[in-house]
Amino acid sequence: MTLAHATAMVVGIILGASIFIQPSEITRLVPNTRGLFLAWLAAGALTFCGALVCAELSSAFPETGGVYLYLRRIFHPSLGFLWGWGMFWSMHSGIIAAIAVVLARYVGYFVPLSEWGTRGVAMTAIILLSVINYLGVKPGSAVQVVLTVVKVGAIVILVAVLFWFGGTAHRDSLVNVSNSTALDSAAPDAAPSGGQNPAATTAATGVSLSAFALAVGAGLFAFGGWHMVTYAAGETRDPERTLPRALMAGTVVVTVCYVLLNAAYLYVMPLAAVAHSAHVAADATEKVLGAGAAGAIAVLVVISALGGLNGIILAGPRVYYAMAQHGLAFNWLGAVHPQRQTPYLAIAAQAVVACVLVATNSYRELFTRVVYTEWLFFALLAAGLFVLRRNSQYKPQFLARGYPLVPILFIAASLGIALNQIRVNPRGSAFGLGLLLAGLPVYFVWTLLQKKSGKARTNADY
Repeated sequence: MTLAHATAMVVGIILGASIFIQPSEITRLVPNTRGLFLAWLAAGALTFCGALVCAELSSAFPETGGVYLYLRRIFHPSLGFLWGWGMFWSMHSGIIAAIAVVLARYVGYFVPLSEWGTRGVAMTAIILLSVINYLGVKPGSAVQVVLTVVKVGAIVILVAVLFWFGGTAHRDSLVNVSNSTALDSAAPDAAPSGGQNPAATTAATGVSLSAFALAVGAGLFAFGGWHMVTYAAGETRDPERTLPRALMAGTVVVTVCYVLLNAAYLYVMPLAAVAHSAHVAADATEKVLGAGAAGAIAVLVVISALGGLNGIILAGPRVYYAMAQHGLAFNWLGAVHPQRQTPYLAIAAQAVVACVLVATNSYRELFTRVVYTEWLFFALLAAGLFVLRRNSQYKPQFLARGYPLVPILFIAASLGIALNQIRVNPRGSAFGLGLLLAGLPVYFVWTLLQKKSGKARTNADY
């Protein structure tokens, strides 16, 4: 992959379908314009901090595996195994399943689908994109570039249309009742996730610190997936330079897109309408161009979902391949196609698990229960920089000026998100943590069997 491919992968994975629904959740939590944009900018800044952390680690360890490799190298192979275990059975495969179902539901806008029809379309999309990525990293990354360019172009057009033709809708929104009054009166009926009431605000800012933190967390969810480009470092040209640049450029592009989209939504709709909209992009477009424009938004969501899905399908098998190479997974997961040079069996295994999750509809529970585990691992990643710096032989490759402020901020944010998720849903979080920790006995049994067979490896071997 070149810089263009890697950047398209970052943008394509992050810029998924959530931006077309997530603004409503954040607006309910932060019911004023200044707070709303501060929340989005804070989420973008924290994502950029995470990208800087990953940029430093990817320049230090420019090999296939990403987060798995970093945790293994810096701390212990068991932590790397837990990350890969969680990815395969819930986090990564569950995200693929979830995005595929979103895609299928919007396809249903054009062709009415039954429940099993929706699942069938979702599984077809997973299989189709898996086949493309089986053909090689060049076809997969080329598709990613095309989808990302189309997606970003469509968003630019949407923003331009809303501002250019939205004058009448904008004037109508100004003559409505005061935005803050309308939203405050409706707030008790629209309690956001976590059981927080956005009406419980401070006199100074109009927004409580707790609500603002939840809004930033909701924004970070929309920025999810930024780290996945590091999984394919071994197939990237000059990864020490390419991956850091792709991470920074990608997060900046996405942040600009998110801020512009929210500005366009608020230009044609009052805050209260944005807060209570289930499909804010479609509603905003309908106000400007009429009901017939909803089809264009459906196409945009499908393209966005395809871009995110392709990037995630491309990234995940590289981790399972690396685990197999290190003796922490079945050898066949590390098989590389002799002509295509892709981890084709790992791609197939990922597709099977994702399709099973779609077919059983259990992907929702798995996805919601383990989201917070990613952020615990992200905190460990940033802490790893401090561990590396204790080694006198380690020389900072990239993050020299931002140390130690950037990793400290990112650790605090990551732990805050994880602990808030646990506080909001302790029972579900306990189940998710239990599912993750179930990988520990598997790891120790696996390594014991490897030692008996003489195949055990250590960090020193790599």
